[in-house]
Amino acid sequence: RQELDLYLNVRPALCLSDRLCPLRGRSASDIDFVILRENTEGGYGGSTRWRSPGESDEVAVHEATHSRPRIERTLRAAFELASNRRCPRLTLADKSNAIDAHRLWRDVFEELSEHWPDVDADAMYADTVAHELIRDPAGFEVIVPPNMLGDILSDIGAALQGGLGVAPSANLHPGRVSLFEPVHGSAPRLAGKGLGNPVASLLSTAMMLEQLGCSEPGSALRTAVQDTIASGVATPDLGGEANTDQVGTAVIERLLAAKE
Repeated sequence: RQELDLYLNVRPALCLSDRLCPLRGRSASDIDFVILRENTEGGYGGSTRWRSPGESDEVAVHEATHSRPRIERTLRAAFELASNRRCPRLTLADKSNAIDAHRLWRDVFEELSEHWPDVDADAMYADTVAHELIRDPAGFEVIVPPNMLGDILSDIGAALQGGLGVAPSANLHPGRVSLFEPVHGSAPRLAGKGLGNPVASLLSTAMMLEQLGCSEPGSALRTAVQDTIASGVATPDLGGEANTDQVGTAVIERLLAAKE
């Protein structure tokens, strides 16, 4: 991500079925938001220094950098995304009450909000966002956090939509090369066992198709995945009894049927 300068990490949280919604009294329609995470600096982009390694007074110092140019390009993309949502709402999630460097995020956020008067822009502390995602996820459209906070909040988003097995993501640099992958990564412990859920990979592929301008195939793939889950064909992590190949085959069959 850093070497390719893929500064936008897009992690949609869209619940595909009421059956997957983990919240009592809520339905899939309540969970439809996007976390747009800065992807190249902050808590995951700094350097670490060690003092007295191996000693009783050992200290590790990690430097997290937040730069105005990188913050601004991320926030501009977030405002643009929010302005195109069904409800133009953008939430900045930071910890400026405890981390002074995050005040720069607030400053740039307030400056840019004047250029998008149509967007309902609000800044919240990240722990409050985590609380509200569980209490009332329907209140969010686009959430934009610094790198490390975005990683944590997007795992909450994955849980709300059914788990890491259904959570896709995109790493973007608009106009340049991009990378699409499941939020869960490679899951090497499941390799060759037929237990891996292919849904997150399939939905990441749908995101890739849409990013490449192939919106119709991307939408068709997403619909086929949703219909497969609704039919009850799912891997054990979603309460089903199918293996990886069986879920993939079911999605392919629905794609082919839709073309006839």
